[in-house]
Amino acid sequence: MSRQRSSAPPPPDPPPSFLDAGGFRVVCEIEPPRKPDIEHVRRQITVLNPVVDAFLIPDSHLGRATVSSVAVAHEVAYLGGLGVACLNARDRNLLAFRRDLLTAAAYGVDHFLFVYGDPPKEGRRAEDLTVRGMIDEIHAYGGGPLFHGFSDFRIGTVAKSNRALAWRTRADFLFTQITYRFDRLLSWRESLDYPGRVYAGVLVLASTRMAQRINASLPDVHIPDEIVDKLDDHPDVGLDLALEQIEEIKRSGAFDGVHLVPVSRYREVASRLARDG
Repeated sequence: MSRQRSSAPPPPDPPPSFLDAGGFRVVCEIEPPRKPDIEHVRRQITVLNPVVDAFLIPDSHLGRATVSSVAVAHEVAYLGGLGVACLNARDRNLLAFRRDLLTAAAYGVDHFLFVYGDPPKEGRRAEDLTVRGMIDEIHAYGGGPLFHGFSDFRIGTVAKSNRALAWRTRADFLFTQITYRFDRLLSWRESLDYPGRVYAGVLVLASTRMAQRINASLPDVHIPDEIVDKLDDHPDVGLDLALEQIEEIKRSGAFDGVHLVPVSRYREVASRLARDG
């Protein structure tokens, strides 16, 4: 007895890439689930999609397993948005990386952010790939005959304002680390000889504990005490500060947009972005 082959309905046509659009663009990070249930991430996408230009999906961030970033980026497409799948070097050997590129192409995911990866809480680091090696491989293998007829991959990576770009200039776009010294970030940006897009990192601080943890774990980031001390007693301080940072970055004219991390405040972020434009 023969079986009829079923086919899933295709996702809607994707919006134009934020990399090809002019003006100031917002790429918003969403939280991939740590259990096999994507309803929460669907809610994030639905709420934020009207006010942002793309979504960044982390890849087992904080060293804990999550649903695949490629799978969530595909879900973003079905809900009418554009997803940027983060892929880390920590969890992959070369074979696994090639598998992810094949999977992404098959499902129409063509925007990536390559990162080294946080220290793993589960298992050990693979030690087979570096971010530089991933960029080399996506140009070699990802540009090969297997991928003819598919969209070109668009790749980004993370830059720090106290380090030279070096091989990172081969990426199509850069995300910067969060900072509370915009003067230094602006000076660094103005010194760059880089033709690609640059998006400044902005984080919505949710609590004093979160800010203290960032100060303790990220040596290049210092959140001033006058901000840290207000967060628990004034819940909107972190949101207000993030929106002020976005406006300052936009006014500077030096950046193509922001990489916004709303954490748990995604509904409030969507409301304020819709209100303030």
